[in-house]
Amino acid sequence: MEKRELICIGCPLGCPVTVSMEAGEVVKVEGNTCKRGDDYARKEVTNPTRIVTSTVMVEGGMDVTVSVKTRSDVPKGKIFDCVKSLKGIVVEAPVKIGDVIVENAAGTGVDIIATANVAAR
Repeated sequence: MEKRELICIGCPLGCPVTVSMEAGEVVKVEGNTCKRGDDYARKEVTNPTRIVTSTVMVEGGMDVTVSVKTRSDVPKGKIFDCVKSLKGIVVEAPVKIGDVIVENAAGTGVDIIATANVAAR
């Protein structure tokens, strides 16, 4: 039986979690103090994903950059590809929270959206 040790990031507690696996399947999760810990551990060992956050340049705005993030989580192996898809992107002000900055980032099917408002000058 394979065992993996993780620190849960499902909530602020940061529980040490042990995942027991057989033949690539999760058999048992121990150490979590809430359901989110169980869900996180199972997903992390079978299909790890992350939300990607960054910034892009804004032209003609009250701020020179705007924060952005993926609309939902993407496979962990696609993080750097998502960041690369932002290279050279400049958006025109005004920018509103939720505006799509990049559609289907790195072929993940997930859009990158603005997470702040930037007013035009």
